[in-house]
Amino acid sequence: MIRIGGTDYALDDPQVLAALGALALVLLVLVLLIATLRRTGRSALVAEVLAAQMGGLGQRVQALSDGQQQLAGGLTHVSEAQAVAQTQMLRLMEQRLAAVSEAMTQNLSSSARNTAASLGELQQRLKTIDRAQENITRLSGDVLSLQDILSNKQTRGAFGEIQLHDIVSKALPRDSYAMQHTLSNGRRADCLIHLPNPPGPIVIDSKFPLEAYERLRAATTEAEATEAARGLRTAVRAHIKAISERYIIDGETADGALMFLPSEAVYAELHANFPEVVRDGFAARVWIVSPTTCMATLNTMRAILKDARMREQAGAIRTTLRQLHRDVEIVVERVERLNTHFAQARADLDGIGTAAERAGKRAARLDNFDFEEVAGEVGSDPGAVVVPLNKG
Repeated sequence: MIRIGGTDYALDDPQVLAALGALALVLLVLVLLIATLRRTGRSALVAEVLAAQMGGLGQRVQALSDGQQQLAGGLTHVSEAQAVAQTQMLRLMEQRLAAVSEAMTQNLSSSARNTAASLGELQQRLKTIDRAQENITRLSGDVLSLQDILSNKQTRGAFGEIQLHDIVSKALPRDSYAMQHTLSNGRRADCLIHLPNPPGPIVIDSKFPLEAYERLRAATTEAEATEAARGLRTAVRAHIKAISERYIIDGETADGALMFLPSEAVYAELHANFPEVVRDGFAARVWIVSPTTCMATLNTMRAILKDARMREQAGAIRTTLRQLHRDVEIVVERVERLNTHFAQARADLDGIGTAAERAGKRAARLDNFDFEEVAGEVGSDPGAVVVPLNKG
């Protein structure tokens, strides 16, 4: 670092290095000239020329010094501008940092709220999952209980009867069926539908060949499947025979009965793989129904009951209309009699009016008599007859 005219210049500045190089070149030229003058001993003319050259060289050095000052002023201006620019840049960066910090604060706050809301929703969903898990656990217990029920033949029969009662009670009016009805032969039917003739009351009996069906489902070999199918076929045919013999009574029930299977799977298995058993039921006038088909059949029965009751009501309406027609005829007869009485009364009133009019006229004539003249004439001639005179 060197100081020239109160201004500091760095030695590694390119302009300063250039100026120093030029100055060293001038000094070198001067040294050479002096050495040349000393050696050759030139005249004063050469000294003057050299002096002129030295003057020009001094002017150039002065111009170089002026340029150095201008360069120093430019460097100062550049330094000041750079300081201002740095200040503005720092201020702008502070503003941007403040804006970024505020935005980050807002984003963090929003993220915190969203996270809290998400955690709340997650907690609610976890509670829902816990409740669902409890329901699943309870349902698993119910399924185990149902398996325990179905494993026993008596409880399995009760299960079918309860399901049948639930379906019938939802499909038919209460007075149109009877549960556990005892027939004339002493047999007790699970349900008796009071249908009108024809077809008449029809019996629905619940049967559940679950054991034979489960053996068929559990068969792993062809021999086991054949044996299980034979067992299911035998069980269903036995149920069909029992229903046909016990619950179809001439003159008491319809010419047929329904066998209710509480399982859609067993019903589908029979119709899919045992059509001959279904045909045996048709031949014995026993129709196999599942919960779904039983509901459809009961809806048809409800329509039959509704039609029969409408026919009964129609008969009652016709009877009431006949009675109403007779009542109207009686009213017409009595009106005619009243009309006759009214005509006689009208004639009597007309006669009374005529007599009253005559009586009024006679009263008016009597009011116009001259009683004094009549009295004088009567006094002069006691035997004279008084003749009324009409002054009018």
